[in-house]
Amino acid sequence: MNEFDIIREVFAPLTASAPGAFNLSDDAALIESQNFVVTKDLMVAGVHFLPKDPLDLVARKLIRVNLSDLAAKGAKPVGYFLGCVWPQNVKREDIELFARGLAEDQQKYRISLYGGDTTAHRAKAGPLTLSATFFGTPPKQGVVSRSGASLGDDLYVSGTIGDAGLGLAAIRKEFKFTTVDKASLTGRYRLPEPRLVLGGALAGLATAAIDVSDGLIADAGHLARASGLRAEIDAVAAPRSPGAAAWVAAQDNRWKALAKLASFGDDYEILFAAPPALRRSVTVAAKASRTEVSRIGSLTRGEGVLFLDEAGAPIPVPEAGYDHFKKER
Repeated sequence: MNEFDIIREVFAPLTASAPGAFNLSDDAALIESQNFVVTKDLMVAGVHFLPKDPLDLVARKLIRVNLSDLAAKGAKPVGYFLGCVWPQNVKREDIELFARGLAEDQQKYRISLYGGDTTAHRAKAGPLTLSATFFGTPPKQGVVSRSGASLGDDLYVSGTIGDAGLGLAAIRKEFKFTTVDKASLTGRYRLPEPRLVLGGALAGLATAAIDVSDGLIADAGHLARASGLRAEIDAVAAPRSPGAAAWVAAQDNRWKALAKLASFGDDYEILFAAPPALRRSVTVAAKASRTEVSRIGSLTRGEGVLFLDEAGAPIPVPEAGYDHFKKER
């Protein structure tokens, strides 16, 4: 297997809709000058996905976690650059399966590969390591940053929370789910859904936004800190899927379970702030984008995050979210 054959035969076809990529025959790509929103995410086997996960799904997850960042900014994706470091014993059919996953989601999201690099580990134990840099065009109303929220703004989140973490638990057989719930939860872990349509609809409405990758509580803390405020979240209001609701009901301590659910990473939903005066507009945007949105709290004076029970008392949160520098996931 030759590196340049792989580039020419496997990855170059992914640039078909991007003339500026020069069919990967050059050392750089040409992108017409304009404003772009740019993001970059890494994925490593054993950290962000399981080493035995199907490589087409790994490829699609790589695309989607990056698109989730663009969605939170209200951006429209255009394309990406890709870096791959393959295990020493990688086979061509493995790389081809990965590329088929890229092609599937490129078509779904109307994006193209523009360039990158690929190599292999010399060490036998070197894990598959993927890096992607995505870019897109900003909305006319301007990019929605983390730091624009105001005192008294409502906090909202799209979709449901904690499903990906439970999906990983299901894969590891740490908890028994029904067949239907297991399929749904593991699907959320392996193949998140970036909220691109909602992100675009929120431009001009949301004062601040972030995608939920580290966990609802952790990312609420990031947003609040950037805006110089405190996030207060109603634990009961945090949206749950049927599988997550069943898991909470089976736990001995409801509040501890809700805190755990809100600390799981990999949800890739949009957490955003908006003024109370725009509640109706947010509802309209959610319906127009066909995305469930829940109002879960507000931004107040102070710092950090308060995760509150039905009586308004803070619930202890041992771990707010995922930390890449901790040894255990």
